[in-house]
Order: sequence, then structure tokens, then C-alpha cells
Amino acid sequence: MLAAYWPTKRTQMRAFRFLYLLLLTFCIHAFSLKAAEPLVYGQSFELYSKHFEAPRRYAVSLPERYYLDERQYPTLYVVDADFQFHHVANVVRHLARMGKLPPMIVVGVANQGNADYLMSTTWTVKDSEEFDSTVFGGVDTFNRFLYRELVPQIDKTYRTNNKKALAGYSLGGLFVLQSYLDKDSPFNAFLAMSPSVWYDNYSLVEKYKQNLATKYFNAPLFVSLANEKGMGVTELVEVLEGAEETISNWQFKQYPNESHYTTALPALYDGLQFLAPDYFVGMGKLMAQTDYMSALDLFEANKSSWTSFHFGWLQSYTFAKYVFASKQTESIDAILAAIKQRFPDSHTQVTIDLALGFNRKGQPEEAKKRLLTVASQAAHLPHWHYQMSLAELALGNEQKAKLSHSQAMAFAKAAKLESWEIWEMEPNKFLGAGE
Repeated sequence: MLAAYWPTKRTQMRAFRFLYLLLLTFCIHAFSLKAAEPLVYGQSFELYSKHFEAPRRYAVSLPERYYLDERQYPTLYVVDADFQFHHVANVVRHLARMGKLPPMIVVGVANQGNADYLMSTTWTVKDSEEFDSTVFGGVDTFNRFLYRELVPQIDKTYRTNNKKALAGYSLGGLFVLQSYLDKDSPFNAFLAMSPSVWYDNYSLVEKYKQNLATKYFNAPLFVSLANEKGMGVTELVEVLEGAEETISNWQFKQYPNESHYTTALPALYDGLQFLAPDYFVGMGKLMAQTDYMSALDLFEANKSSWTSFHFGWLQSYTFAKYVFASKQTESIDAILAAIKQRFPDSHTQVTIDLALGFNRKGQPEEAKKRLLTVASQAAHLPHWHYQMSLAELALGNEQKAKLSHSQAMAFAKAAKLESWEIWEMEPNKFLGAGE
């Protein structure tokens, strides 16, 4: 009976051939795969601190188009970077990509473990028998490191402007609130998320009351609270609400459906929006304007915000769409002149996107004409070369189109553009790239 179930020699050979072909197919597929590439959102560094007499870690995330030009950027410092840096860096990048926030350099200020976090964010409590100086009370040393060593190091290494924001959560939020009152603080915008105002028997509430009674504060301050009690935030907000004459640029938001741990991400998102309210102007609002001058007035209004205003790629693209949709193309030269006068740093970007509009409308000669007006400023910009390649192709200049496209791809890689931007400029089949 067992012999009836034993495979014949022919069946064995068939099984062997099948397994051999299966293994060969797997090996071919495996060797054809590219090696995995890490997706990098930031880098980690060490800086020796003379104040701590030890190296201190920090992380940096640069804006997506940082290597494209010489523009200077706002900086956002976040405390407790080992826990906070990942989501903060990526939320900032997302909001900037979508045009809701100007691109920012994110600096994660790492604490060397929980013991260091407790020590570095708290002050010495005087006249208290229960105070343990081995656990709490090292904020002055942390301040000196941050103010005198790390911030100058970042300013020296990267293209920063004078806009510096500080963000922190829990005890990090407590640290932010301390820095807000500190006359020596290098920061001029503050995000305190679920801050631990309970520390030192809520003494910070009284300190705010005293300061707001005699001084005027105009730096943006965002304070949040989750579904939690005993944090001292409610008492602090009462003080802020009662000081209308000395503090006005602040916002409080509570998240009743979030815990102390889950509130960090939504609070950060809203805090960043508080720093740049109505930063992005959509098509609906643009189309409601009488003409391009009134549309530009909307962007002009954002110059007075903490972040100031710059035409990012999506805002520039949307504005170009508005110009075509509102049938103002006959005024494009006047529009570009107004952009150059009112937003000189954005003139080249808007010109490229208006050329994009002409290319899509089947008017390559108009696209090329506008691109040539900024040729000297845009010689290193991949998007300029890409639009020029499309214009030349439509005009029948295939060799020029190929050359412009190859330059676009080379400059895109040199500028370390994100993959989504590079893929949008991948070779058009009509260019014959790769043949």
C-alpha cells in the first residue's frame, strides 16, 4: 500500500525541475532589486559643552529645498528631541510642502536620558525640605548651553534668519514658559504643550502675574492642555486672560479627547498654525479678488506675521493658476513687475510657474519668453530647465529640449530634491531619454 504513495522517478524529476526553476527565479529577482536606501528626515550631531563639561546631542532637519538657493530660514528648536524630534520635523516638512507654513530648520535639543530631562527643565526650589538637588534644579546650566552654545552653533552652520521659535511638551513646556519671561532668551516665539506648571507648587503662575503687571510681551505664545487635571495650565491661562493690556499675541487650546501623551502631535500642529495664520491663500479666496493687485495684498498682509511671507512652490503654483483662471494673462508682465517689487525673493519662482501655465495652455513661445527674463538668476534651478525643456520640445527643438532636461535632472540631484519633485521631472518619452 505504501508503494502506491511513493512518487515515481519521472514525478521526482518534475518536482526537481520545478524547485530549480523556482529557486532560479527567486535569485534573479533578488539580484535585480536595488539595495535598500534609508529615508532620512534629519541628522544627529554632538557638540561639546563647556557648561555641562560633556558632549551634548542635537538633531537637525533642513527644509526640502534648502540646497536650492541661498535663502535664510526660521528655526524651530524642540526640547526632549529623542521623544519629540521625529514627529516635529516631519509635521513641519508636511505643512511647508502644503504651503501652510514657511519652510523651517528644525533643531532637536536632546536630553541625555530621563534624569537629565528632569534636571535640565527645572529650577532650584528654595526653602523646601523636600527639594532634591540631585534630581531637579539644573535649568540655568541648560539655558547657558542652549543660549550661548547651541543657538550660536546653529546660526554659524546653517542659513538662519532672526525668527527663532522654541517648543516643548510636559516639562519641556515648562522650560518654554520660563524662556518666555527670560529677557536673555534668543527665542521670539514659544509653543508650550501641556506644560508642567504644577512644578514648585505652581510658583510659575505667580511669576507670570508679577511680570505681566509691569512688562509688555508681544512674542507669540501658544499654550495647550489635554484631558488632564492638576497641570496648573488652567490657573496660568486665567492670568493671561486678565492681562489684556500687557499680552495680546497668545492662544490657548484644549484637547478634551487627548491624553497627556497623545496631545503632543495635534497641539504642535495647531501651534505651528498659530505662528502662521492664514499663510496659504487658496483659489477660492484669490478668485474673489478684483484683480492681481488685490490678490497680492493678501500675501502682503502675511509679511506682518511672525513668519513673514515667501511664495513657496505650492503658493506660487496656485497664484499662477489664479492668473490664468481669472483671464489676466495679458497683464503678466505687469504682474511679474509687481511681484519683483513687492516680493523680490519670489520673483523667479513665480515666473517659472507662470511659464508652466503657458506650457500647459499650449503657448510654448510665451513660456520661453518669460523663462528667458530670469535666465541668469535661474541657471541652477532644475524647475527652470524643466519648463524650458517642455517649451523647446513643443517648439520642435528636440536637441535643445534634451539638453535642458538633462540639466534639470542634474541640478535636481545636486540640490538633493525630494523624490516626489525628481519624479515629476522624469524623462518624457518624447525626449528619447535613456535611448
